[in-house]
Amino acid sequence: MLSKLHSLAVENAPILISKPLQLVPFSFKRKIIEQLLQAQFEQSLEEGDLDFLEDRWLKIEVRDLQLVWFISNVNNKLIVSCAEIPDVSFSGNMNDLILIATRKQDPDTLFFQRRLIVEGDTELGLCVKNLMDSIDLDSMPKIVRLGLEKLAQFIESSESHVI
Repeated sequence: MLSKLHSLAVENAPILISKPLQLVPFSFKRKIIEQLLQAQFEQSLEEGDLDFLEDRWLKIEVRDLQLVWFISNVNNKLIVSCAEIPDVSFSGNMNDLILIATRKQDPDTLFFQRRLIVEGDTELGLCVKNLMDSIDLDSMPKIVRLGLEKLAQFIESSESHVI
């Protein structure tokens, strides 16, 4: 009984979360995303590791949450926008993206299973994927890392999670 509820929670969480998220103004979401990106990639920006995003737009879409944002490197600062013409786009569902972020799932595997969609400039997409692969989980803000790890454990332990 509890495992069935657990599976239902994992399956239906995006539906429950997506509605309230739609009510949050984009300006508030942008501020949070930009602060998290700056904290995570401060050193990478200083070292020029994100120069490949200069004046180019990466679209991130969390399909089941109906969230879309665009990221670019402008004047050595990561900025977030709600509407741009993307050079490359990555889209996936919430649970899969959490598993990628915590290294519980390989992005290539999800790509070939058509659960992670990458469209646009192939070279830029590869640069973004390599950047994702190089992220040291311990360098994430602790509250973000611990939250993502707990969510990933919850998702992985679900009966309905198919790898």
